[in-house]
Amino acid sequence: MDGILVAVIVICSLVGVFGLCFLAVYCKFIRPPPNADIEQKVIEETASCLPKYEDCKGPFWTSDVKVRTPIIFSEHGLGSKSGTVPMTIPATFKKAVELSGDMPALRTERPVPAFNAKSNPSEPFETWKTWTWRQYYDECLLAARGMLALGAKRYDAVTIYGFNCPEWNMSQMSGAMIGVIAAGIYPSDTTDQVVYKATHSGASIACCQGSKADMFIKAYKNGDLPKIKAVVVWDGDQSLADEEIKGPDGISLIKMTWQSLLKHGEQVSADEVNKIMDDLHPADVAAFIYTSGTTGNPKAVMITHDNILFESNSARANLPDSYCASGQERILSYLPLSHVAGCMVDIIMPVYCTANYGGYVTVGFARVYDLSKGSFGDRLRCIKPTVFLGVPRVWEKVADKIQSLGASVTGFKKKLSTFCKAKGLEHAMDCQLGGSGKYPSWYKFANEKVFSLLKGNLGLEECKFAMTGAAPIRVETLKYFGSLGLQINEVYGMSECTGTTTFSNDKCHVWGSCGYALNSCQVKIFKVSDTDINDKKECPRAKDIFNATEEEQGEICFRGRHIMAGYMANPDFGQEHVDMINKKNADAIDADGWLHSGDKGCLGENGMLKITGRYKELIIGSGGENIAPVPIEDNIKKLCPAISNHDGR
Repeated sequence: MDGILVAVIVICSLVGVFGLCFLAVYCKFIRPPPNADIEQKVIEETASCLPKYEDCKGPFWTSDVKVRTPIIFSEHGLGSKSGTVPMTIPATFKKAVELSGDMPALRTERPVPAFNAKSNPSEPFETWKTWTWRQYYDECLLAARGMLALGAKRYDAVTIYGFNCPEWNMSQMSGAMIGVIAAGIYPSDTTDQVVYKATHSGASIACCQGSKADMFIKAYKNGDLPKIKAVVVWDGDQSLADEEIKGPDGISLIKMTWQSLLKHGEQVSADEVNKIMDDLHPADVAAFIYTSGTTGNPKAVMITHDNILFESNSARANLPDSYCASGQERILSYLPLSHVAGCMVDIIMPVYCTANYGGYVTVGFARVYDLSKGSFGDRLRCIKPTVFLGVPRVWEKVADKIQSLGASVTGFKKKLSTFCKAKGLEHAMDCQLGGSGKYPSWYKFANEKVFSLLKGNLGLEECKFAMTGAAPIRVETLKYFGSLGLQINEVYGMSECTGTTTFSNDKCHVWGSCGYALNSCQVKIFKVSDTDINDKKECPRAKDIFNATEEEQGEICFRGRHIMAGYMANPDFGQEHVDMINKKNADAIDADGWLHSGDKGCLGENGMLKITGRYKELIIGSGGENIAPVPIEDNIKKLCPAISNHDGR
């Protein structure tokens, strides 16, 4: 018996030895490298997700608002026809109502309490004046009928001016239902800029705060707004009767309340609006986003229905899987809705997510004085947003406030705070691309004793995703919040690409970079001729994006379904204007469909993008050297924390 057992052991050992030898030979000489198949598959899948520009003939832009530019699909991925189904905003809105009609969509405080120098807390968010998704849709439908009753026509614009509120959103969505294009006004715009945008956009309706109405009326009396038919005021006494105002040509302008607009809507059948909605196309223009511009008049970026719905889907794909999977998500609306980021995050993305996922989004509105008076934190603590977009200045203000409070802490509490922040920073540093993401010892303790309490005090304890964009943010600010257990993700883009082209998330980020290209979007770095944007050569990937060579740096360029239809030219402004806008389009989007950002940067071997300068702002030294202001600005901001980028307001 013992002999048999020994024989079995010997045989098994020999089989094991021979098996191991065969495995070694197979791995070394027979089987291909272990990552070869995977790497090739990734390459093929990535290629199939890129937009198929070669299937379309250029030019890839238009200056005519009535011309539909082709939607550039990819074979697979979010940019494919099935990845983001081509739809219009009203059709998506209707779908959201079908799925979550009885859930809250918009909430605001009515009336807005006066500012109190001592304290400005809100009543519970659930008690605010609320529109369900069905009520939101129905009021937009009635307002759209009112616009038609007042004479608004397809391809007209509705110019919208005022602080964020439900009627701002509804003005845009109502216009979208009847092919009337939203043209938002920036809070910082001068009277001349307001009049230019209202005239250039071809606005037939103006919706605004009461304090802004006289600006339109005065311009109308001066003959500067010949197309405008009504100025609709959404705040103040809504029982006021319509006021008829004569223009220089004898034609009347009507000043009315929002409630009066809804009353006018009863004169037009809902079927008339539905007929227009059915005739809309995903490639139709949905909004004009006016660029600020450094010289001359601002340009009107034409954003299509498909542009912004694809962008919303792309952004959602980079959020945690739990976002809008079930239950309520919350947005705090405070950034200008005339900005492409505010338009997408606060107006369109809530519609898209509610229409396409198992949950729903509720948008809550800040008070008009929150940022200027320092009461913004009260709204954060009330709404508890689950996604929060803050421009760098907002994050810096929050950091300054926390640090000023922390400066008064001494003794054991100070030592405890310092210890916990060190653990937080250690983990945050290790969560960047290439790190292990491991938690250091005592991290759980630090999270329970410091980080969770701090997030609660900020109103961000339920925030699933925090991000920043619109301007560069200091790495020191990102490190500071990282030390507090809060990851802030950088995104990058511009109005011409509907907001963002690169994204960072908690699993893939590098502080100081702008992230990776969105699925089905292309980002490349080109050396571009000073005289012809079609004369370009792709730059090699940077081995180190923070120390990129000049050869590795060039102009950042994008392609994808999120690229604008073009800058709009208004034929009423004459042929010279049309020719000028056509040239600006040709200077922005080349013959291969690449949108040229004007930003200088590099793309790392890991796919992460870094901005290193701005070509239009390069300083040419006496020796002919090119000096980029961005690194200089970053160093000044580091040395002088009081200096920062303007927050867009």
